[in-house]
Amino acid sequence: MPKREEIKKVLVIGSGPIQIGQAAEFDFSGSQACRALREEGVQVVLINSNPATIMTDFEMADVIYIEPLVADVVARIIEKERPDGIVAGLGGQTALNITAELAELGILATYNVRVLGTPLEAIYNAEDRERFKQTMERINEPIPRGFTVRSVAEAEEVSAELGLPIIVRPSYTLGGAGGGIARTLEDLRTIVSYGLQVSRIHQVLLEESVLGWNEIEYEVMRDARDTCITICNMENLDPVGIHTGESIVVTPSQTLSDEDHQMLRSAAIKIIRALEVEGGCNIQFALKEGEYRVIEVNPRVSRSSALASKATGYPIARVAAKIAIGLQLDEIRNDVTKETPASFEPAIDYVVVKIPRWPFDKFPGADRTLTTSMKSTGEVMAIGRTFEEALQKALRSLDVDKGFGFGYDAWSETELRYLLETPTDDRIFALYEALKRGFSVEEIAELSGIDPFFIRKIETIVRAEADLETGNDLDSQRLKKLKRMGFADEQIAEIAGRSSEEIADLRREIGVIPTYKMVDTCAAEFEAKTPYFYSTYEDECELKPSTRKKVLIVGAGPIRIGQGIEFDYCTVHAVKALKEEGIEAHIINNNPETVSTDYDTSDTLFFEPLTLEDVMNVIEKENYEGVMVQFGGQTSVNLAVPLKKELERIGAKTVIMGTDPEHMDVAEDRERFSKLLHQLEIPQAESGYATSVGGAKDVASRIGFPVLVRPSYVLGGRAMQIVYDDNELERYMHEAVRVSK
Repeated sequence: MPKREEIKKVLVIGSGPIQIGQAAEFDFSGSQACRALREEGVQVVLINSNPATIMTDFEMADVIYIEPLVADVVARIIEKERPDGIVAGLGGQTALNITAELAELGILATYNVRVLGTPLEAIYNAEDRERFKQTMERINEPIPRGFTVRSVAEAEEVSAELGLPIIVRPSYTLGGAGGGIARTLEDLRTIVSYGLQVSRIHQVLLEESVLGWNEIEYEVMRDARDTCITICNMENLDPVGIHTGESIVVTPSQTLSDEDHQMLRSAAIKIIRALEVEGGCNIQFALKEGEYRVIEVNPRVSRSSALASKATGYPIARVAAKIAIGLQLDEIRNDVTKETPASFEPAIDYVVVKIPRWPFDKFPGADRTLTTSMKSTGEVMAIGRTFEEALQKALRSLDVDKGFGFGYDAWSETELRYLLETPTDDRIFALYEALKRGFSVEEIAELSGIDPFFIRKIETIVRAEADLETGNDLDSQRLKKLKRMGFADEQIAEIAGRSSEEIADLRREIGVIPTYKMVDTCAAEFEAKTPYFYSTYEDECELKPSTRKKVLIVGAGPIRIGQGIEFDYCTVHAVKALKEEGIEAHIINNNPETVSTDYDTSDTLFFEPLTLEDVMNVIEKENYEGVMVQFGGQTSVNLAVPLKKELERIGAKTVIMGTDPEHMDVAEDRERFSKLLHQLEIPQAESGYATSVGGAKDVASRIGFPVLVRPSYVLGGRAMQIVYDDNELERYMHEAVRVSK
């Protein structure tokens, strides 16, 4: 069935400003959709209010409105542009809510605008908690017992029947906003009261607890002819009770039996058919001992869809946009292989781990507990041949000053038990630390609710470290084994009492160097035309370096406060500029939400951590003319000086392009910058520099309190503080030493 000929102009609604629960994934999905629609000859009218996005770039759509995303503004644009259809499912909760509102106000009917793709009825059936419950009951899909309420008083009545704890889920909200786990009546009153305020229809679902069950997600696609495929399944490391956007996630699922997988896959397809979703859909299940409950359905692309797209190489938003204008899955070509249709289910022969990035370094006093409401600003994704390798690569992609083996506070046993029982951003490190201190796998599983499989995997990392500590003889077999488990040179050096340069040189000398494997959607069954790569330590390398003039651009990593999608925008524009000049452009990045990590943005993409070691490995493999570090924010700027030193140390021909790292250092190093101002006779506040607590106290007493203290080489004013006395200064210095490179 070809695309609908009557659809000549389509309105695409973006998701507005970056907010927790709604970040760059919707710039990625919206940009992909705009390109997909225009490929089919459809005129695209775009409305969004976020200037940092690729989506609002002048060449992405035929007409772009940078306007507030509110119903009356969108209504005026509809009146002026007269689109034939509207795409609701690619701009997150914002676009979905506005489309529903426009329909309810009669605007869509007045101007004869169709909702393309997933029909409004399906959106209501998935988003309205009461209707969702009725739909699941109609098709005999098990859901937790629950009641919809519109007041705190009703909630209290329901709690008497369901018992505590109770899961609170408001209708039509984003990232679990307004929801939570009520363990006491006081919790219930507070959470329900807020949930009713943020729900678009002032409605909240109270649900019996399935806390502690395993949480599994299926990403599913369906077209209008009822053809369905599953893109992948994903498993949360954390048990039910933590929003999936807040959990470490692994794909494919590691603990499901084939029987359970087939049961949940069949249920997912049955649900997407019952809801009549056309396009992508994310379905979440709770599973325990062969029994399951349907927790939630997102009738749109989500952060999980972006992750599923990058994990498999299957462009969900692109396919969903084409389904929206009438194409069937078997008529849409898979752009990665150029051979298989979009109805061909992806196959993956590797392990992917996603870890959220939280903003607690900016808000040290914030509640770090993880619940059903999101707090993370972004996420990283890593790919490996084993769970251990993917997990360790993901941890170092986070760009935090912690990792397995170093960066710990001295937790007491009481604190450690608390961190195992209470989900926080530190729980993964607490698991590792507990194993090091001799806690058993069973005890940790009991305290944390995490499947013993994952704890045993972390135990293999702990054992490998212990083995290295007892004997430092690093032959090729031992070193290769550690590298295949995801150990960084820096980690190995720390344990073996050597420098990371020594370990890197030893690896080169004895031939332990990374090989690069492809993400191609088909587990190498067909030849991929636009694949991307990840590193591992095996014998066969699937990367064939090109002989053209080429440049590597270092991306920005996960989204965090002070480093958002503006650097994704910069990276994508740098690629375009290089291509215009006939230069091959490669990207290294690890953020699955972004346009820069789309399969067709650069000539070659490396999905890797942004550390000196990982970037150097790619440079040595490809032998670039140059590397650009100016487009990835503080993350890539922090690499500039060490990268230049390492390139010179090993005699590489690759150079850092653009501003010399020496000049970057003058701007980033507070002392050098101040000396430059003095030399140029530009006035500045009286200041001094310190690398120790004593030095800081001397400077402060000379200047006089209060003083503004700020570290070098940090992002968005991180750890900048006004300090009023010696005690505060001492506390501050310990933090600054931790965050400043």
